[in-house]
Amino acid sequence: MYKRLLDQLNTAILLFDCNLDLTYINSAGEVLLADSARHLIGLNAKEIFKSSDPALVLNLEHCKNLEEPLVDRELAIDRLKHCVTVNFSATPLITDSQITDILVEMQALNNHLRISKDEQLLTQQNTARLLVRGLAHEIKNPLGGLRGAAQLLDLELESPELREYTQIIIAESDRLQGLMDKMLGPNKLPNKKALNIHEVLERVRHLIQAEASSSLAISCDYDPSIPDIQADKDQLIQAILNIARNAVQAIEGKGKITFKTRINRHLTIGRKRYKLAIKCDIIDNGPGINSDMMNQIFYPMITGRAEGTGLGLSIAQALINQHSGLIECNSEPGNTVFSIYLPMETGNE
Repeated sequence: MYKRLLDQLNTAILLFDCNLDLTYINSAGEVLLADSARHLIGLNAKEIFKSSDPALVLNLEHCKNLEEPLVDRELAIDRLKHCVTVNFSATPLITDSQITDILVEMQALNNHLRISKDEQLLTQQNTARLLVRGLAHEIKNPLGGLRGAAQLLDLELESPELREYTQIIIAESDRLQGLMDKMLGPNKLPNKKALNIHEVLERVRHLIQAEASSSLAISCDYDPSIPDIQADKDQLIQAILNIARNAVQAIEGKGKITFKTRINRHLTIGRKRYKLAIKCDIIDNGPGINSDMMNQIFYPMITGRAEGTGLGLSIAQALINQHSGLIECNSEPGNTVFSIYLPMETGNE
């Protein structure tokens, strides 16, 4: 029972014996260290943390020697190709006046910062979406009256020259109507069915390849073990296509775009935590996104291109939100990554 409880925690729990050999690690610990319990159990702390902050092993030794709890903050753990910053706590377990084990708790600060950032992003986007919806409705009402009046006037006029003006009014009204509809975002709930995410990505890849020049290189790095999810195929295609087209425009059709899929474990989106989620990355080697715009790119009408409408990313985020997911972006010159997170199950509060 206690193992089941520990495996549900977001905090990484590790248990070392008096020789500092690992005897237990929970699921969050496996995720944090990016390794399995089967491989880690039995290893010494020096081996587990050999490429990480030396303070991790020193803290364990101090805890053992002093027989007192110890806390440390912002320690770096090396994990594959990047580091994770953690808060560290070690507690000696004493039986008959002797230390038998050391209980270690580690919380990834990166994850807490990401959760805080995601909550802020969702709140800001919901507020912006409500404001834009209200504005769009206020514009659509008089716009319909304007178009109707122009149509009636067009029927009364006999001069082709004068009717040309009414046709311009009608055409521009239709254009604005279409823009308002886009600003309002998705107008229907997703029709979810069993779907393989790679089917969606391949469809987008073929569309992008057909539209772009031969100078564009598109590569794929898929995890074939990812199971089907319940999703609306058309909505996912639209969301990913919007992001991919932005990438093509950013590299001016002559760079490299990579589609990548992986499984993420213990992911928190908003206030819900999911055991499993699909992570889809759309990566381009373009010049990157201006740092001044990074916090605004998912807002409606925000664009860095003179010819852009600023609605593509906003619509993509709204479509993914309808699937309880989220889109994040990290960008630097030569490497812009849009990450789409799609939960594979119902979240737990």
